[in-house]
Amino acid sequence: PENNISRTAFQAIAAVFGGAQSLHTNSMDETLALPSEKAAEIALRTQQLIAYETGVANVADPLGGSWLIESLTDQLEQEAEKYFEEIEHLGGVIQAIEKGYFQREIARSAKNYQKLVDQKQLFIVGVNQFGKDDENIDIPILEIGPEVEQIQVKAINELKNTRNETAVQQALYKIRETCANGGNIMPPIIEAAKVYVTLGEIVTAMKAEFGEWQEAAVF
Repeated sequence: PENNISRTAFQAIAAVFGGAQSLHTNSMDETLALPSEKAAEIALRTQQLIAYETGVANVADPLGGSWLIESLTDQLEQEAEKYFEEIEHLGGVIQAIEKGYFQREIARSAKNYQKLVDQKQLFIVGVNQFGKDDENIDIPILEIGPEVEQIQVKAINELKNTRNETAVQQALYKIRETCANGGNIMPPIIEAAKVYVTLGEIVTAMKAEFGEWQEAAVF
């Protein structure tokens, strides 16, 4: 997991070179559990090191004019255009989702990536190259005790007992009505939040009109 510290730093500075307006740096232990406080602090310090010690933020476009970057940008644009054309050919995004296009493409990409890793055509340091067979994970793993859930359940119950139930039901009715009419659901969701309707209640109201998406199996 410690390799992820360096890996994340490279990814973050690449994002800055690419012109990212904002970014998030993953903690080294996020593949194992919720980040520990120490891991989250290291991820934060990574951003601060890049921002205040490297000088990359002193100019708007550090790699502007680079032939390599321009070439890679052109290549990325060409590949993206192929996807846009295919999606349009399928009838648009909704139809592409219903036909499983995005799921198949993601699965295909993941399979190809894993194949490269398994065959060591793509090196992942510490995974398929320069690893240790007897290496143990000795970093602290954040554990969430059952008392956290109990505290949250208690807080939600107290909220429901003290809020205006009439306003809550009116807000939920407005959400269902808007969903049924095909309107913009954001305004009623915002109004519902103002009267302390919970996220679960909002989703349940929407599910009553829209149903629940069942993703098709993709092979």
